[in-house]
Amino acid sequence: MSVRTEKVGNLIKQELGSLIERDYRTSEMGFMTVTKVVMSPDLRLARIYISVFGDAKVKDRTLFLLNEAKKDIRQFIGANVRLKFTPEIAFFIDDTMDYVANIEELLKKTHEENNNEDPGNENDGK
Repeated sequence: MSVRTEKVGNLIKQELGSLIERDYRTSEMGFMTVTKVVMSPDLRLARIYISVFGDAKVKDRTLFLLNEAKKDIRQFIGANVRLKFTPEIAFFIDDTMDYVANIEELLKKTHEENNNEDPGNENDGK
């Protein structure tokens, strides 16, 4: 990723964060955060990753509603980010936090299982 694509991605992320905070905090949508924006090398496509707090149903509903509002969000980007072309946008659910929580749970279970083993069998008195 070039410095320019990274800078444009960060600028779009910042602008979308403020838009979501202001206009898209509804009871229909889950609590969401823009976690990352990845731009194509030609800056014509923005892949927007959203972290949504809630179960799979809430995440699916939020992604659906964002896709329904895609035209308005793209117009907002065009008006607030100065680029030669307004990029097409695509939304994706960022499930990194779910993955991290799953790994932490597995590590916790493993640790608990190791602590619950019979400590007398470790060295057998040798």
